[in-house]
Amino acid sequence: MGSVAERPLDRLALRGIRAVGHHGVFEHERREGQEFVVDAVLGLDTRAAGRADDLTRTVDYGRLSQQLVRAIVADSVDLIETLAERLADVCLAHPLVEWVELTVHKPEAPIEVPFDDVTLTINRSRQ
Repeated sequence: MGSVAERPLDRLALRGIRAVGHHGVFEHERREGQEFVVDAVLGLDTRAAGRADDLTRTVDYGRLSQQLVRAIVADSVDLIETLAERLADVCLAHPLVEWVELTVHKPEAPIEVPFDDVTLTINRSRQ
């Protein structure tokens, strides 16, 4: 007898969360700071919240956005990889979140050629 396929999780997306962080390998990046932009897509089951019309049964995206900003402005790190891990951990701290796809944008990266953006996207889950 075959197993029943699991239902795909719902996706809650927060895009374009902005804050000034003091991250980077260069001294001027840490001293002056620069804007970082974060996109987070969360995998969770929202059926209980939708049926009950109850915020406590889902992720409060207003609260999560504040937590992400606090993580961006927290202690300096060298790499956006480290910042992305920190931000993914913030998302996964919410018990309903099964996975997160998180993108960190560094539009003011110290690159000496014309460019639009530098991004790193990571995927993390509870497993």
